[in-house]
Amino acid sequence: MGLLDQVLGGLMGGGSSPLQGVLMNMLGGGNQQGAMGQQGTMGQQGGMGGMAGGLGGLLSSFQQAGLGHIAQSWVGGGANQPVSPQQLQSVFGDSQVQSMASQAGMPPQDFLSQLSQHLPSAVDGMTPNGKLPDEGTVSV
Repeated sequence: MGLLDQVLGGLMGGGSSPLQGVLMNMLGGGNQQGAMGQQGTMGQQGGMGGMAGGLGGLLSSFQQAGLGHIAQSWVGGGANQPVSPQQLQSVFGDSQVQSMASQAGMPPQDFLSQLSQHLPSAVDGMTPNGKLPDEGTVSV
């Protein structure tokens, strides 16, 4: 069982949920079905609306949206700053939110609400030493 499995399993109460699958793809850098499957550099899938996958790509997207300080609080050792569904919408954009919500089988606003509750803890759990894990340690 990889780090990502352990973190998300703990967050989601040990069961599997559609949101857990989306989080695994998002944080593990996997390709999301139904998303824009553009091939990124270094063999990473651009399934997140063209964004390089994985935790590093997620943090980069928050930086580009002017919300890097929020995502960095999840990585660092201090308290996790909350993120609102509206902020997530600005990070991911309409088409990406639609794609991820569809994958999770949820209406977009419900998906964003759930994601805003679980994403900070998921990122925090994957960065216990205050830094991004090596790509090889984030197995799904």
